[in-house]
Amino acid sequence: MLKDFAELSTPLIADACVRLGEPLRPAPAGIAPVVPGQRVAGRVLPARHYGSVDVFLEAFTGAEPGDVLVIDNGGRTDEACVGDLAVLEAEAAGVAGLVVWGLHRDTPDLVEIGLPVFSYGRHAPGPVRAFAREPEALTTARCGEHLVSAADVVFGDEDGVLFVAADRVDAVLETAHAIHRTEREQARRIRAGETLRAQTGFDDYLARREADPSYTFRRHLRRIGGAIEE
Repeated sequence: MLKDFAELSTPLIADACVRLGEPLRPAPAGIAPVVPGQRVAGRVLPARHYGSVDVFLEAFTGAEPGDVLVIDNGGRTDEACVGDLAVLEAEAAGVAGLVVWGLHRDTPDLVEIGLPVFSYGRHAPGPVRAFAREPEALTTARCGEHLVSAADVVFGDEDGVLFVAADRVDAVLETAHAIHRTEREQARRIRAGETLRAQTGFDDYLARREADPSYTFRRHLRRIGGAIEE
């Protein structure tokens, strides 16, 4: 999955979802890679955190190579729920990366390990609580307002994290690649001296909007085959 994502970005995945009418399911803003430039893509391996790493270790027993551990820690900012040992164990289990709805710690060690980890940021204290586990602890995880499971794929880069239903991933990736090709060509033409306004017939758009206030720029772009927003 990471190979299919190699030339793309989460903004392109987001635009492809909008174009196809797929639900737009981003992780909360602010979740970012521990190491700038890290990327991740793979099937969701969900785990809900209740104060102990045992739930992660249990999740790893059912992991498949390339899965991405998505940790639901409720977006807490009073504790870090994952550190170096859990990340090393994830790597040993063949997990491709971690996405944490919460905080991490042991930052220098995570940098050295190199496995992609996405979180809100770093925090020294670990959990000092131990709550009872829910039956769904290893079947679903929440990341912001979105509930995800093994039926989802997660994509992450420096612009954020997005979730896509696994049975729609191929269509989303194909559309994202098409948008990417269009945008790269538009960028090439701008550098060559042809403004984006000229490429998109912006004067024509303004005239059409004047005659029909319901005529939007998105509609105009679809009509001419351009891409800059969905």
